[in-house]
Amino acid sequence: MKRKANETRRNFLKILLATGSAFTIAAVGSVFRFLTYIPTATSIQSTTQSWPRIMLGNVSSLKTLKPLRFNYPLVNTPNVLVKLGVKAESGVGPDEDIVAYSIICQHLGCYIGFQPPGSSPPCDASFQAPVAEGYCCCHGGQYDFTQDAKVIGGPPPRSVPAVQLEYDAATGNIYAVAMSPPTIFGHGPPDTTDPQAVLSYDLQGGDIVTQDTVFSGT
Repeated sequence: MKRKANETRRNFLKILLATGSAFTIAAVGSVFRFLTYIPTATSIQSTTQSWPRIMLGNVSSLKTLKPLRFNYPLVNTPNVLVKLGVKAESGVGPDEDIVAYSIICQHLGCYIGFQPPGSSPPCDASFQAPVAEGYCCCHGGQYDFTQDAKVIGGPPPRSVPAVQLEYDAATGNIYAVAMSPPTIFGHGPPDTTDPQAVLSYDLQGGDIVTQDTVFSGT
């Protein structure tokens, strides 16, 4: 009788252990899927889609090295617009120094912050930005905003996507008109460079931004 009770207890413990392991594996798998999510081909909408054209402001209202956060092309994909004060690759405006980049780090999807030259991020007072850059406090990723967000430090494998800007010299208005490759982190194969594929992937996973939502929740 005692032997039977012991066997029953051992079997019960095995069931508990197996169940707990299954839940643990499922939880880890869920996190992994979130970090590596790529829409399936069947979820890609028609390639007849087009990028929204959204006004971000006027050049007269921008202050040098003062970032402006906005949503594009979806309401849940944040970016930063900044007038650098020095000519930048792909920069627009009278001084060709206005740029905009996704702030979703290409390493693991943390949000990066803009750091003017010589400034320190809130997570590391000992670090001073050598150039105007995007800095990720999660793992120290650095993106040079004067050179198309080129990776200059940390683990990111590629630059963050740029928001393509259009400058109207007659009015001074600045518009977001598209995203440059690669795809926004989590929205498609990381090394996607084909503009039409970037369009298809980057418009998945949320509501397309409108003039009324470009600054919502920022």
